[in-house]
Amino acid sequence: MTVPVFEEYEPALDCPCAGCAQLRRERGRGAGTREGGPGARRTLALAAAVGLAWGCGGAAALAQTPGDAVVPGTAAMAAGSAVSGRSAATAADQDPATPQGGSGPLHGKTGKDSASTAVPKTTRAEIISRAKRWVSAQVPYSMTAYWSDGYRQDCSGYVSMAWNLPNNEWTGSLAGFGVKIERADLQPGDILLFHNPADPNKGSHVTIFGGWTDASHTTYLAYEQTPPHTRAQATPMAYWSNSDKYVPYRYKGLTEGAADTAGAAAPASAAFPGAAKFGPGANDAYVTRLGEMLVARGGKRFYSQGPGPRWGESDRRATQAFQRAQGWRGAEADGLPGPATWRLLTLGLGKDIPAAGGSAAHTAHPAAAQAPAGKVPAYPGSQFFGPGRSNAYVERLGRQLVKKGYGTYYTTGPGRTWSEADRRNVAAYQRALGWRGSAADGYPGPETWRRLFA
Repeated sequence: MTVPVFEEYEPALDCPCAGCAQLRRERGRGAGTREGGPGARRTLALAAAVGLAWGCGGAAALAQTPGDAVVPGTAAMAAGSAVSGRSAATAADQDPATPQGGSGPLHGKTGKDSASTAVPKTTRAEIISRAKRWVSAQVPYSMTAYWSDGYRQDCSGYVSMAWNLPNNEWTGSLAGFGVKIERADLQPGDILLFHNPADPNKGSHVTIFGGWTDASHTTYLAYEQTPPHTRAQATPMAYWSNSDKYVPYRYKGLTEGAADTAGAAAPASAAFPGAAKFGPGANDAYVTRLGEMLVARGGKRFYSQGPGPRWGESDRRATQAFQRAQGWRGAEADGLPGPATWRLLTLGLGKDIPAAGGSAAHTAHPAAAQAPAGKVPAYPGSQFFGPGRSNAYVERLGRQLVKKGYGTYYTTGPGRTWSEADRRNVAAYQRALGWRGSAADGYPGPETWRRLFA
């Protein structure tokens, strides 16, 4: 038999031999040293060459761990004695290719793997804080680029960053850093993971749970890395597609559990707790949370101390400043939070409170950057909405409802064709404004349209 020549070898896409399968796996993972070192390339080239010489079935035994040296004589004996019965196709299927780069060091091939094998400790607040940084920076989505903090700019790199993992992971390895939980037990900082082992290119994705956005727990705030950039958006449980395939996980390194966060802190939910929680005489965790959100949105100057659980004039003035920043006037800006005010604050939407003497026109919150810039788009007319209607205005309406946190009833879409889900979401938004009866019939009129896009 001719001794194989050590040379670069391009694997055939449809060849099931172990050499080609191994090379495709390594290139799909993008693992630094395994793909870049001459020893690795020679190993794979030799494996492929021997596979071709001995036949794909016998070459299955050549799939080996990266870095193993291959001696032609021992390789031939291994190929000739492959009697395990495992086919090359089966070996390849056990470790499918993925576009996410595999587990790898920070900053990519030039980086270094962490020497630590321990799971770093962190808190839920720290996870969400890190997740928000990428949302604010609008980190562009990429399966090959790395952000300044060293993490890969895809969905699994985003979770690796938020969980503060020592390396970049992928959807096939993230579950190893968490424990499986029930969806009903989800809390901010947990993840919803869908890994498709048959073909990770198709559907595999992961999001960070940021809290429920409705009392029925059918919609949640999802922090995710997706084209074109990182976003935080109200999303149907568990996702727009493949919803039943997403599995919830809780990070193993949490230093706080459900019992630790259920004390004085108000639940991290966009569901409005009710008007009774605010105003003169109110003294509860929701007042504290309101104040903290207002401070984060530019209202710090209204508080000489706190925020605290007891309602005060500082809370009223800061709330009113936020409402006025949205362009609201009169009863809409009375300083008492209603469902619309609460939803904007908890979802990080709307405009920030301008600095003293400043204008709200230039203080749009980063998470609201997806909203149309400039003036409110003109209302197209009632003839574009209702049963049988299909046009761009219906889709635009639906997308704006989702951005505002009123996408509960969408199981797919939003799309161009009017559906009952559109009507129910519009009705939910109208009721959140305090409207009842025919004013909350689920069909957008000029005032609904103006407020929705304001």
